Amino acid sequence: MTSVAGPADVARRATATDAAPRIVFVICVLAVAARLIFINQPYVDHWSWRQSDVAAIARNFLQNGFRFGYPQIDWAGNAPGYVGTEFPILPFIAAVCYKFTGVHEWIGRIQAVILFAVSLPFFFLLVREIFGSTAAIWATFFYCFTPLNVFAGRSFMPDVPSLSFAIVGLYFFLRWVEHGESSSFFVAAIAISLSFLIKITSIIIVVPLVYLMCADMSTLSKAATCRRIPKLLLFAAIALLPSAIWYWHAYQIAQKFYPHHFFGAGGIRIESFSSYSQIARQTLTSSLTPLLSLMALIGLLVAPRSRYSRFFHWWLVAMVLFVIALGYGNRHLWYQLPLVPIAAAFAGAACAFVGSKISLRVVAVTLSILLVSSFATLAFWCVQPFYQSSAQLRNAGLELKKVTAPDALIVAADMGDPTIFYYGERKGWHFLEENAIYDGNPDDSEQAIENLERLRRRGATHFVFTKNTFWWLQSYPEFVAHLTNDAKVIKATPEFRIYELITVAR
Repeated sequence: MTSVAGPADVARRATATDAAPRIVFVICVLAVAARLIFINQPYVDHWSWRQSDVAAIARNFLQNGFRFGYPQIDWAGNAPGYVGTEFPILPFIAAVCYKFTGVHEWIGRIQAVILFAVSLPFFFLLVREIFGSTAAIWATFFYCFTPLNVFAGRSFMPDVPSLSFAIVGLYFFLRWVEHGESSSFFVAAIAISLSFLIKITSIIIVVPLVYLMCADMSTLSKAATCRRIPKLLLFAAIALLPSAIWYWHAYQIAQKFYPHHFFGAGGIRIESFSSYSQIARQTLTSSLTPLLSLMALIGLLVAPRSRYSRFFHWWLVAMVLFVIALGYGNRHLWYQLPLVPIAAAFAGAACAFVGSKISLRVVAVTLSILLVSSFATLAFWCVQPFYQSSAQLRNAGLELKKVTAPDALIVAADMGDPTIFYYGERKGWHFLEENAIYDGNPDDSEQAIENLERLRRRGATHFVFTKNTFWWLQSYPEFVAHLTNDAKVIKATPEFRIYELITVAR
C-alpha cells in the first residue's frame, strides 16, 4: 500500500528544505574555522615529513627559478634533486605567494582550506540529488568534522585539493547526465582533470562515473545513446589526457635525474592480512570515529532507492579495491581520505531514515542534539593525536642553519623525515641511504660506517642524530666510535647532536 503524506508531513519537509541552506552555511563556517586553528603551525605535526617535502619543492621553485616541470627536493645531496611528482600546482602557487609575503607555513596550508571550502556546497548538492535534503545536511556535517578530514584539510598536501576537485567534478557530471548542460559537461571534465593531475589516486572516481553513465544510458534510446558516445570520448580526453602527459613527463624526470624517485611508486603492493586489519582498525576508529563508522554501516543497508542510489556503493567498492591493491601505500592514513565523503553520505542516509520513523519533534530534536554532541566529542578526541608536535627535527634544522655554511651537505639519521633539511635550508641525505632514498636502520655498525664513508666521499660535511635515533648510540657502538674519531661534536642538546665531519679528498 502506498502511503500518502499528510499536510503536517508536507509542511515539515518544506520547512526542512527551506532551512537547509542556512544550516549548511553554519556548518561550513564552523568547518572552515576549525581548519584555521594552528594554521601557521610549523611542519612538526603528525604528517610533517610529507608536508616538508611539498614545502621544500615550493621553496626550491622560489630560490632556483620557477621551473614548473622540474620540482626539487632537498635530500639528494649535492645533486639537483629533480623528482617525479604529482602536478606541482600547489607548491608552485605557494612559491608565487612567497615572492610577496615571504615563506610562511600558512600559505601552504591555506590552499587546502580554500579548496575544501569550495567543495562543500557541491558535496551537499551531490548527496541531496541522490539521498535527499535531510541526508545531505547530515552528510555535510559528518564530512566537515570527520577527524581525518579536519586534519588533512589544513595540511600542505595534495590530497584534500584533489578530493575537492573530484567532488565538484562528480556533481557537475551528474548534472550533465540529468540535464545535458554543456557548461556542466566542461566544468566536470576540467575539475576531474585537475583532481587526477593533483593526485592520481583520485582515478578511483572513474568507477562511480561509469556507474552514472550506465545508469543514464539504461533509460535512453539507442539513438540517444549513440549521440552520447562522442561527448563521452571528449570527456575522457579532457579528464585523462593532461594527466597522461604530465605523469609521463614526471616518470621521465625520475628516470633521468638522481635520486630517480617517482612519488607514490612504491605504494602498489599487496600486504598481509594483519596489515589490512590495522588499516581497517585505524580507519574505523581514529580516522572516521566509531560513531560515524556505525552510522555509515546502517546507511549502507537502509539508503533510499532511486535512479542513482548505488553511486556511493560503487565508490565504496572502488575504495576497497584501491586499499587492497595499494596495501603498502595505505599505511599512510591520507590514502583513505576518499572514504570520508562516502561514509558521510551513508551516515546522512541513516540519519534521514531514522528521522523519517520519528513522528514527535521533541524526540527528533533530542536525538539530533545527542548525535551532534557525541560525534563532535569523539571527533575532537580522535583528531588531537594528529596535531601532536615533534619538534626535534625542526629544532635541529634551525640549529644547522646557524652553525653550518649554506653549501654544507648534511647526513641526517632522521628516520627518513625531510623536516630537518627543510628548516635547516640545507641539502643532504637521509641515513641510511640507497640512491638517496631512506634505507632504514643499519643491520650493524659495519654497514653504517660504510654508508657514512661513501657519503663523506661525495662531500658530506656534517652528521646529525635526533632524539628518535639516540638509541643508535647504544646499539651501534663501533659506528659511534668511528664517528667520534673522525668527527667533532659542535652542538649537543637533549633533542639532537650535530657532528662536523673531517673532510676527505673526493
